[in-house]
Amino acid sequence: MVVTAAVLFALRDPRVNKLFRTKIPGYPRRRLFLAAVSFFFTFAIARSLAYANFHQIGPFHDLYIHGRHVHHLVWGILLLLGVGYSWLAGWGAGANHAATLAVRLMALLYGAGAALTLDEFALWLNLEDVYWAREGRESIDAVILFGALLLLGIWGRGFFVALGRELMFFRKSPP
Repeated sequence: MVVTAAVLFALRDPRVNKLFRTKIPGYPRRRLFLAAVSFFFTFAIARSLAYANFHQIGPFHDLYIHGRHVHHLVWGILLLLGVGYSWLAGWGAGANHAATLAVRLMALLYGAGAALTLDEFALWLNLEDVYWAREGRESIDAVILFGALLLLGIWGRGFFVALGRELMFFRKSPP
């Protein structure tokens, strides 16, 4: 949430907002960029806090509700459900300032939710808490793969669309 608030606050500055709109062309690419920023920063923060908790550094500790340990993937899933519902409900539709803010907020929350969920991918894959065990590496692999997908969407989308069109062209032309 800190990352989301910081990015939204920075984008309120007219100079930063202008750079954002001119240097990252197109709405889908901007949304992917915001999701990627939120994804990577949230992952880094979540990993750092989990490390501090595991090694008993600072005031960090596991969260228990009614005696049940609530992993941070739960908060990630709730964020993803909230973003999905907001998209279905049409939040961000329109061309006014509130719609722009809603779209940016949803992209940032999506990135945060994906990071919190995938950081504990090994937990839902193995159905046991293997965060710091050898099997916990599966979470890092999932984060790397999804992060790469986000980055491909930002930088490679135009190439892949053009490649697809080119391949369709070759398929239609005679041998």
